[in-house]
Amino acid sequence: MTTGKINVSVENIFPLIKKFLYSDHEIFLRELISNGTDATLKLKHLTSIGETNVEYGNPIIEIKVDKEGKKIHIIDQGLGMTADEVEKYINQVAFSGAEEFLDKYKDSAKDSGIIGHFGLGFYSAFMVAEKVEIFTKSYKDEPAAHWTCDGSPEFTLEPSDKTTRGTEIVLHVAEDSLDFLEESKIKELLNKYNKFMPIPIQFGTKKEPLPKPEDAPEDYKTEYIDVANFINNPNPAWTKQPADLSDEDYKKFYHELYPMQFEEPLFNIHLNVDYPFNLTGILYFPKLGSDMQIQKDKIQLYQNQVYVTDNVEGIVPEFLTMLKGVIDSPDIPLNVSRSGLQADSNVKKISNYITRKVADKLKALFTDNREDFEKKWNDIKIVLEYGMLSEPKFYEKAGAFVLYPTVDEAFLTLEEIKEKFAANQTDKDGKLVVLYAGNKDTQHSYIQTAKEKGYEVLLLDSPIISHLIQKIEGDNSDLTFVRVDSDHIDNLIKKDENAISKLSDEEKESLKTTLETIIANATYSVQLEALDSNSAPFIITQPEFMRRMKEMSQSGGGGMFGMGNMPEMYNLVVNTNSDLASAILKSEDKSAQENLVKQALDLAKLSQNLLKGEALTAFVKRSFELIK
Repeated sequence: MTTGKINVSVENIFPLIKKFLYSDHEIFLRELISNGTDATLKLKHLTSIGETNVEYGNPIIEIKVDKEGKKIHIIDQGLGMTADEVEKYINQVAFSGAEEFLDKYKDSAKDSGIIGHFGLGFYSAFMVAEKVEIFTKSYKDEPAAHWTCDGSPEFTLEPSDKTTRGTEIVLHVAEDSLDFLEESKIKELLNKYNKFMPIPIQFGTKKEPLPKPEDAPEDYKTEYIDVANFINNPNPAWTKQPADLSDEDYKKFYHELYPMQFEEPLFNIHLNVDYPFNLTGILYFPKLGSDMQIQKDKIQLYQNQVYVTDNVEGIVPEFLTMLKGVIDSPDIPLNVSRSGLQADSNVKKISNYITRKVADKLKALFTDNREDFEKKWNDIKIVLEYGMLSEPKFYEKAGAFVLYPTVDEAFLTLEEIKEKFAANQTDKDGKLVVLYAGNKDTQHSYIQTAKEKGYEVLLLDSPIISHLIQKIEGDNSDLTFVRVDSDHIDNLIKKDENAISKLSDEEKESLKTTLETIIANATYSVQLEALDSNSAPFIITQPEFMRRMKEMSQSGGGGMFGMGNMPEMYNLVVNTNSDLASAILKSEDKSAQENLVKQALDLAKLSQNLLKGEALTAFVKRSFELIK
């Protein structure tokens, strides 16, 4: 047996790190600013625990672009490095000074906000630079150092005449990356990755007006002065305690996150936990309505205020990805390039926490101000209904605040529905029948018929309602949902089991044969029922099961149920106690009989918005003929 150590060739690995470590070359600026931020936060921590007597002051990070010289400067006022530390931290690939610092001060520095982990970020500089220089002076009383490397494993290290504490990195930009010398490009990157970094970041200057003198003449012209332009907010709202923020503060931060979003959010949920993991953030509920095609990827993921990604799949439950806001956690496991999540047990724990926190907040909003919650219901329901379907832990809590509106705009919880409907909406087996409409306009006649009989009708019109009621029925064996225009509406349109038909069995058989001969359409199944005199002569209903399965397949369950191409099926319920049924049966003029049946069927179709195209044209023509 042979044992040994794998040999890693610097000549081979260095080019790979430079070229393939990060998917986007633009990430270099985020990494170098993150290093400067760490250097500053380390110094802040050392001064706070009394390990150094240097003055911390008000350090900043400055970005300068020298377009003519083809150089970018990243300057910090942090703790700097000695020549020995440059050897240790820069010349050893994948040796993390941040990790070493956190390990050394593990008890006191755990909340310091230090970012680095892998010791690789510095080398992202070579993705855009043909040569990199470091000028650095330590907070310790030691000489400054100057390090230079042209992208090969060779470097030079010599004394520097730098006199101020901190580090300046100079990138000599390569010919294939000259677009990074454009001011607009740097501003774009700073705004994307460094908008909320914890140390102020200066990029250039901006003009600010000087105060107008009290004795200024009428033709006074405002004078301007150049001041430092700071591009970031080091203390974003999510880093503060909820008690320290007003509603206006939350709205202001929302517009800071989304400058082009003019509509106000409905409400927000502030996340703040420090055990068993650290996580902060703010989630906003925008107005969503019933649109399932809402643009996602609007929640931004940060780690210690450094932007990571807006693809939060995994860390944020899928149903909440329709929201907007920020999640920040130092405990989120990232890949080496800090551009995505690593598979980790913590991810699921964090996702479960967010689910529970959102459910608790929704319950509190409902309990504290139900009237206001009801007003917002139609704008948020799609998220909550989707959450009930996709997250078992959310479903468990949702019964306390999920609402089901009626067609008369009353809002009920499921328990309230059971209490209110139980008196007169049960079937012969004692099961509660919950009637609902999917569209108030197209199902208006059915709703009216139900209301005339004293029944309550819910308005459930979201695109995933068929999935949801299927789940609710599975967990509540004492109730069933029935749409007002379905074939199960027998409870609604029948008198009772002893209802008497005006027609004899022989006449009914003859009527059914006549109707089936004239209609001759496999889409419609003719059913004769003895209904009360107030019911329509012809009523179109749909088989509840088939309709529901078709809706489920159309709203995303096609692969699950294999019913993506299910045909449309309808029942034509004919009231044998209607005068029309008798007239059709007794008509000896076959042409007139046929016209009666077609006209009545088309009227029933029209009430269901099923009469279209050529059939609608024929109906209109026939109607005018009848009223001549």
